[in-house]
Amino acid sequence: MLARMSSPVPPKPTPSELELLRILWQIGPATAKQVHEAVAAERPDMTAATVLRLLQLMHGKGLLLRDESQRAHVYAPAQPQDTLQTSLVSDLIHKVFSGSGKALVLAALRGHLSAKEREEIQAILNDKKES
Repeated sequence: MLARMSSPVPPKPTPSELELLRILWQIGPATAKQVHEAVAAERPDMTAATVLRLLQLMHGKGLLLRDESQRAHVYAPAQPQDTLQTSLVSDLIHKVFSGSGKALVLAALRGHLSAKEREEIQAILNDKKES
């Protein structure tokens, strides 16, 4: 059974915590050893002890659920990826763009998209116009 620490709204994850969350969203619930093996390819400097400590801290903050029914605890994200992403984007829009989603989109469009990404966005906009 996955156990959650009591916290109504989890805090925003740090960059290192986001890295581990991305891994867990990709591979699913996993032990600290499995998470370390997945992260080691990209971050050979991150030790198994560091991964374990981060997972424990993230559980304490309410970012992760932990199944303690086995000897090796299994960790899983407390929120689905899209839910956390939406929350982080909403926070960014509020703090950086004075609540304007349009300003965020315009900033993202300025030099941060490939030609293929622009075409995909234009196709989505064209589909919305036709609906």
